Amino acid sequence: MQASAYFPLRPASASLLAALALAGCGGGSAVLHGPVTSIETAPKSTACPAEIPAGISCWAGQDSKGAYYLIAKPAQWNGTLVLHAHGGPDLAAPTADRAAEDLVRWSIMVRAGYAWAGSTYRQGGVEVRAAAEDTERLRGIFRQHVAKPQRTILHGQSWGAGVAAKGAEMFNEQTVGERPYDGVLLTSGVLGGGTHAYDFRTDLRVVYQYLCANHPRPNEPQYALNLGLPADAKMRQADVALRVNECLALDKPAAQRTAAQQAKIDTITKVIKIPESAIQSHMNWGTMHFQDISAKRTGGASPFGNEGAVYAGSADDAALNAGVLRYRADPAAYRKFADDTDPLGKIGVPVLSAKWISDPTAFVELDARFRAVMQQGGSGDRLVQTFTRQGTHSYISDATYPTLMTALMQWVEAGVKPTAAGIAAACVGNEAKFGVGCSFDAAYVPASLSTRVPERQRPSLQ
Repeated sequence: MQASAYFPLRPASASLLAALALAGCGGGSAVLHGPVTSIETAPKSTACPAEIPAGISCWAGQDSKGAYYLIAKPAQWNGTLVLHAHGGPDLAAPTADRAAEDLVRWSIMVRAGYAWAGSTYRQGGVEVRAAAEDTERLRGIFRQHVAKPQRTILHGQSWGAGVAAKGAEMFNEQTVGERPYDGVLLTSGVLGGGTHAYDFRTDLRVVYQYLCANHPRPNEPQYALNLGLPADAKMRQADVALRVNECLALDKPAAQRTAAQQAKIDTITKVIKIPESAIQSHMNWGTMHFQDISAKRTGGASPFGNEGAVYAGSADDAALNAGVLRYRADPAAYRKFADDTDPLGKIGVPVLSAKWISDPTAFVELDARFRAVMQQGGSGDRLVQTFTRQGTHSYISDATYPTLMTALMQWVEAGVKPTAAGIAAACVGNEAKFGVGCSFDAAYVPASLSTRVPERQRPSLQ
């Protein structure tokens, strides 16, 4: 089977391409086209970060939308470009340092012979389509000014996995006029779409407030917790941490906490199903990221709600469910957020994913949601999922990533669809070259997202 078998759509006609050129790269569900790279200035040769091994050439620049980027190409390049969509998202304005940090973290790619290109995105904040457009624009810059790759793999990490999944749907042979991506690699991904992936942070905010009542405090202006913060509210992560530690003493060893503090921690970990170590980070995201979404992306309304959610695991579930604040997701905000962040499961190229089973940031159950979406969209046979017993949210192990890339490239070029067992075996064989750290569990299958995050009433997408 040839790689073209994964692209059943015929190249766009001249009339369609003309229409696409008029459509531009705006948001919403309008047809999009690849960025016009003729207006992009050539990147400048630059010193690679000190951590990057010798024999790698680097280029840096800033695209026409303001996104910084960094490109790296080994002297012994294998002809494949890894186009990287980074996680986060960062809320502050982008800086060139972010692209350098990503290259250092993913240096295994260039050490394994792949070219690498990563964009900072044009802006901070939770906007998936814009990030996908910036990533696609960088592909054009690489092709125009650096080299024309034989193959291009779109790699999404964490939140960037959602960017990559959306980008693979947005940009294809029909909308671009050429095949932009030959395959997609998703690692540690926040998958399945923002309308479902972020629900538990609403749950965390309401359960935390039920237990602690200090975010906001009783003497402060009250606001709907599913907004994160009011649009004009100023709060830093350090401020959130002070409140959380005031109530839960997460900054102290367990032996130095009161019984009441430990009981509240236990309630959160059992009801929300996150480890103690992840409470603070998710409280940060449920505060600042939710504010970014409601204030800047969805017209001041929240796409999140907990109407109908039934919480379980506390010492008194009846009291908890009766006492937590309840919110209804705004229908217009929900639809707008879904349009920006939710995949449709219509990816025409092979997709390979990997997830640490105990990932506290991107739950493994999100992968079950993504599989269901891919099946519903008709792309289920183009998805292979793998899971590891060890790792972190940010990185699994050096040997893991070249193993995944080799399996994906065999699928792309020869039509040999990988299996979890085959990938697990191949990874062990790569440890001599890339170091130990393989921990694939070929038999693991994640439970549905509903086993971890309670179902709730949702607005219609129509």
